[in-house]
Amino acid sequence: MSNVAVIGAQWGDEGKGKIVDWLSARADVVVRFQGGHNAGHTLVIDGVTYKLSLLPSGIVRPGKLSVIGNGVVVDPWALDAEIEKLRALGVTVTPANLMVAENAALILPLHRELDVARESGTVQALGTTKRGIGPAYEDKVGRRAIRAVDLRNLSILPAKIARLLAHHNALRRGAGVGELSVEAVLAELTEIAPKVLPYIGPVWRKLDQAWRAGKRILFEGAQAVLLDVDHGTYPFVTSSNTVAGQAAAGSGIGPRQIGYVLGIAKAYTTRVGEGPFPTEQKNEIGERLGARGAEFGTVTGRKRRCGWFDSVLVRQTVVTGGIDGIALTKLDVLDGFDEIKVCIGYKLGAKSVDYLPADSVEQAALEAVYETMPGWSQSTRGARSWAELPANAIKYVRRVEELIGASVALLSTSPEREDTILVHDPFLG
Repeated sequence: MSNVAVIGAQWGDEGKGKIVDWLSARADVVVRFQGGHNAGHTLVIDGVTYKLSLLPSGIVRPGKLSVIGNGVVVDPWALDAEIEKLRALGVTVTPANLMVAENAALILPLHRELDVARESGTVQALGTTKRGIGPAYEDKVGRRAIRAVDLRNLSILPAKIARLLAHHNALRRGAGVGELSVEAVLAELTEIAPKVLPYIGPVWRKLDQAWRAGKRILFEGAQAVLLDVDHGTYPFVTSSNTVAGQAAAGSGIGPRQIGYVLGIAKAYTTRVGEGPFPTEQKNEIGERLGARGAEFGTVTGRKRRCGWFDSVLVRQTVVTGGIDGIALTKLDVLDGFDEIKVCIGYKLGAKSVDYLPADSVEQAALEAVYETMPGWSQSTRGARSWAELPANAIKYVRRVEELIGASVALLSTSPEREDTILVHDPFLG
């Protein structure tokens, strides 16, 4: 049996939560390896909806170990609040089923404040969730971050905080935000430390033990490849690597232990926030896709931009993300369209382009070239086998496979966990 890494193959919001939950029924360990509480996953289980931002999707299933790896930036206040919210829904969360990497960098209130100041300033906004993710990663790379393990020894924190504030107070002065004292930040951390310390431990060691014991490990990515800080539509990206390779670096295991990489893609395309979007439909089609797909962010509630499926982008993320197979979600949203378009290339001025250029000016100037396919009037919602799908829906899926250069391993036809057609079991590699 193989371990499995799940990553988004578009701009996020592809339905990773449902697919990870579907897979977690057969996994022993579920690992978050990058991002923060800016990534929302919605699970619908037996009619109960769970909205997760930081905790791995496996947390709602008894008998699973959920792990937050070192590649995640952790807001301890958000973590505590999410744990309490799940407990109110009857979910058990204890140190026996949740571990947070001791070497994970923390998001502090000052990171959120800086994020808000930047997004509200005169410089062009990037459309962040204003949760402090980017500033926290900046401090991690700058080697001035407060890490989870630092909460164990409060006596060493004042010196670490002073070093952090030497950087942040200069930024706050420039942004017109009041400066902070070491004492104020120390008081915040002293208060939250007892609530999160029981969960903190050596994640790399725990995962190695699980792997050697033959446990199935599921790596759960946040955001998506097109938001990767290196491979996405820079600068309209997140602040971490979202490709499958990050599953190793962000959890402390070797790259050969990642196993099968499952990319998640919607049967159409959406994105939240600013940035290029070649197939965006600012018309009745986009409104229809958004309404039928309930395209509002789990974390922010922001309306998502909607458009036709872009096979050029997904073909590229299959390569850069290391994707072995695709889980195609929300096929049912396309029910009832007379015609369905698929982007098969771009025009850049007089040139034809078959990939996403790295240059942001060129990205913004791309014009989609479409192939039109016949739609279907029958409902696909809730289908659990190929035999239940209309012929034109099957043709659409097969054409998508041809265009992106990867096979569809799973097909999702509603938010419900069991409304999934299994084509290839990722755990079998």
